[in-house]
Amino acid sequence: MSSEKLRPLLIVEDDPALQKQIRWAFDQYETLTAGDRETALAQVRRHLPPVVTMDLGLPPDPDSVSEGFKLLEEILTTAPETKVIVLTGQNDRSNALRAVALGAYDFFAKPFEIEMLGLTIDRAYRLYDLQQENVRLQLMHQPDVLAGLITRDPEVLRVCRTVEKVAVSDATVLVLGESGTGKELIARGVHAASSRRKQRFIAINCAAIPENLLESELFGYEKGAFTGAAKTTPGKIEVANGGTLMLDEIGDLPMSLQAKLLRFLQERVIERIGGRQEIPVDVRIVCATHQDLKALIREGRFREDLFYRLAEIVVTLPPLRERRGDAALLAHAFVRRFADEYKRGGMTLREDVIRAIENHSWPGNVRELENCIKRAVIMADGNQISLEEVGLGEVEGCEDTVLDLRQAREDAEKRVIITALGRVDGNVLRAAEMLGVSRPTLYDLMHRYGLK
Repeated sequence: MSSEKLRPLLIVEDDPALQKQIRWAFDQYETLTAGDRETALAQVRRHLPPVVTMDLGLPPDPDSVSEGFKLLEEILTTAPETKVIVLTGQNDRSNALRAVALGAYDFFAKPFEIEMLGLTIDRAYRLYDLQQENVRLQLMHQPDVLAGLITRDPEVLRVCRTVEKVAVSDATVLVLGESGTGKELIARGVHAASSRRKQRFIAINCAAIPENLLESELFGYEKGAFTGAAKTTPGKIEVANGGTLMLDEIGDLPMSLQAKLLRFLQERVIERIGGRQEIPVDVRIVCATHQDLKALIREGRFREDLFYRLAEIVVTLPPLRERRGDAALLAHAFVRRFADEYKRGGMTLREDVIRAIENHSWPGNVRELENCIKRAVIMADGNQISLEEVGLGEVEGCEDTVLDLRQAREDAEKRVIITALGRVDGNVLRAAEMLGVSRPTLYDLMHRYGLK
């Protein structure tokens, strides 16, 4: 007997005789059955079957289709990839068409030929497999515009997908996040994925330049505009013409310059200090800040009209403490980088160090972790970095409670897999051994949760 696991097929039918007939006819599948909406939905949540056959007339009122349509909507909400084949009465074409309009894969009128239904079920499985394979290939061949961003966190991965989508436009992007989370990396990713990637990327920190110099840095100046202006000098906006300009820490931009920046964003022309000529500039603006701009607006320190000009697309980077598994993953990457840079050979992190890194809150985020590992690599006596050398202690963490049992189980499974992969630096064989599963099983789980 073959040990290959049968694929699940859910049969939703309140007629026991017909339910038995369908089960007998499709014994090449793992046939799951349900006679009412609640049982069917529980089966979908538990098994996520690729294909479902369902009758529209279900208890408590089999003569009505309301319960069936409600179940159809719930299935497609819970498992959008599932192919639902609706079984209807002989004179029920209008409801069949309505079911297809809602998202059902196909419909059959009762009585139906088992062979024809079998062909439709087979096609539904093939389509499901093709779509899953397409998703897998898309994950494998995504543009590598954020090659410097190391993560397995779902929220950061969503940020990456957002960057890839918005990069093709010229929309102004506002990147929010705490200091050290990688906002400039995201800005560079926007530039690298855009049609402007062959032009210049210019970054300027609005908080690092004194107010009396910032205007000339941004807009440039004409010869003789002020003492020391020995020659005409273009500003950063003009230098970035055709490319991308990143305005870091935009929340620190003085009010006097906010009006001038707003005019540029509206008119796309600048005037150098001491000049009268309007100079057209084609540049994409990407801004970043760790501050709450809406709070600054309420305090009268930031223009509301400028905010809405800058916030055409808003991208928020979560802090490192909220990125499950990323701290250990990044730590391994930094150890390799700095060990190569300082010719320290093959250095590794001890298990207690990895646990300490995972439990630390990292208020300085990725930048703090990078500096911590750099210091440890330089100061380490041997090839294994100790807890004393990274200067961290054990910290107790806490978990949020999720009341949806299936979701909680899946979330916990995904978190454990991500944590295991982070601890072993992405080595699938070692992660499988740590988790107590086979390597093929771990690959299946990684595919299920979209982990690369």
